[in-house]
Amino acid sequence: MGNAPSAGVYGVSAAMVHSGHMNSVGGAAPAALLMRAVEGMARPLFVLDAEWRFSYMNPAGAALLGETVDGLVGRVIWDVYPETVDSPFERNYRQVADTGVPSSFEAWFEPMRIWFQVDAFRTDGGLVVTYDDVTARRQVEQAREEAMAAREAAAARAAEAAAEAELAGRHLMLIGAISQAMTSTLDPDEAVHRFAELVVPTLADWCLVSVVEDGRRRDVGRAHRDAAMAPAMHRYADLRVRSNRAGAPVPTSLREGTPVVIQQLTDAHLDVMVADDAARAALASLQPSAVATYPLVAREELFGALTLVNGPDRGPFTDLELRTAAVASFRAALALDNARLATAQGQVAERLQRSLLSAPVQPDHLELAVRYRPATQGIAIGGDWYDAFLQPDGSTVLVIGDVMGHDLEAAAAMAQLKTLVRAIAYDRQDEPAGVLRRVDLAVVGLGAETLATALVARVEQDPGDEVTGVRRLRWATAGHPMPLLLLPDGTVADLDCPVGPPLGIGWRGPRAGGVVELPAGSTLLLFTDGLFERRTSDLDAGRDRLRALAAELAGESLDVLCDGLLAGLLGDAVEDDVAVLAVRAHREDARRPVQAGPERVPAVRPFTG
Repeated sequence: MGNAPSAGVYGVSAAMVHSGHMNSVGGAAPAALLMRAVEGMARPLFVLDAEWRFSYMNPAGAALLGETVDGLVGRVIWDVYPETVDSPFERNYRQVADTGVPSSFEAWFEPMRIWFQVDAFRTDGGLVVTYDDVTARRQVEQAREEAMAAREAAAARAAEAAAEAELAGRHLMLIGAISQAMTSTLDPDEAVHRFAELVVPTLADWCLVSVVEDGRRRDVGRAHRDAAMAPAMHRYADLRVRSNRAGAPVPTSLREGTPVVIQQLTDAHLDVMVADDAARAALASLQPSAVATYPLVAREELFGALTLVNGPDRGPFTDLELRTAAVASFRAALALDNARLATAQGQVAERLQRSLLSAPVQPDHLELAVRYRPATQGIAIGGDWYDAFLQPDGSTVLVIGDVMGHDLEAAAAMAQLKTLVRAIAYDRQDEPAGVLRRVDLAVVGLGAETLATALVARVEQDPGDEVTGVRRLRWATAGHPMPLLLLPDGTVADLDCPVGPPLGIGWRGPRAGGVVELPAGSTLLLFTDGLFERRTSDLDAGRDRLRALAAELAGESLDVLCDGLLAGLLGDAVEDDVAVLAVRAHREDARRPVQAGPERVPAVRPFTG
């Protein structure tokens, strides 16, 4: 809003225009000068008399309204502009006329689609109004407000997505924990008891796990989030098997082999479920509000049922809880199949987890360090991966890759891809470019339906190199960021070679790679783009920050180097999964340094003749 103009100047001019003389300020000559000043004002101005007629209008005012001075002077404003009736214009004008208190306001005039900034004040000659078109400024302000609202909405969506991802991560960890529990005991009852304790409180306030053996049902697994309520749960569980009616969730699920979900338990439901008064009283003390029962089926055999129950404070189950419960019930069924199946299945899950984030080999004179940071806190696996293994000829193969996505499907696709790379690189011993070409064709040919970037590198020596102690690094990339080489003098070199298409498209064209010497004392850095790429900054700038920080840390141990890169470039905010693989080339004419740790390679080397 603008400041109100001087009532003295405009008051005199208005009186002059209205009365036709200027005796109060010195006669006709000053009046003429003041008249010309008002006429030449750049700011629009008009005067309304006591009858609300235009008694004066300067040319600027008429031009802004798209009128002429003669066309407006003498006419009633409400007749000329009926749209101003009962609008901020009329209300403010009448208030100023009645009270004599000046008014400054902004208002929208729809017929002209203009925002006006208006200053009005009362004089002896009438109501003086000055005004400006401030539409452009208002549009800029509106655009700024809309942009701010958009940013706030985006931040809210990001926070909501982060909360959902964090919750999904806890559920993913639960599934992994269930698998681990299944591998740690050969006793099915113990496995079921551990399973019940794992699902509470992530999936429900309390749960009971029933097993069926030789036609007899037992409630073996029991867990409640509130230790004070556990005795009541046990009382009900002890009575439940013999007191359940045929229409109760567990008998229904066991009979039909399908889940039973009741999101709002009523007295009518309880009448159908429980026949015994003592069981009914025990259940009432637990205040159940929602129940979900899943049959436990493995190898097409029904072994029992998982019952999840919520109290009144927690209320109905979420879709995510129910989906996870379906997976959890499958895990429980595996535990109940038999000790052999439980052990075998647990070993598969454990080996899968180890394979996803396995420790790298440690060949003599090469020291390797790895780091992984998920995009969502608490998730131990994701779409990024690293790998390091020996080929039959003793060359060390290094792999870094990034599967699209951050969910369980991405982790599963990553496991498949990692296995393919290992198998093909170990069997054929092609150059890295050839390995990527074969892996790409295998991904498409086997219907893996995944898209990923990857970089394969090999530290190698030919017979002549072994004599001279020279090591060579050969690498190729499928759409993946190029590595950095930290030289012994502290120089950081960007390694470069032709970039091939990502894996998963079945590219049949040529793939090329690069080769450089790997000097003693140098450090190779392989990484995924989450280490330096940010949605809010330029890629080159992010790469520059990585290069500068790597130079600062080049003289540190590999562990300090890796941790320093993560801390300096990521902090606590991780936008994407991050994997780092660092390789330090120690001198070959000396023993492996103590700080590098022990050598770790396969115990038996394959026959290569």
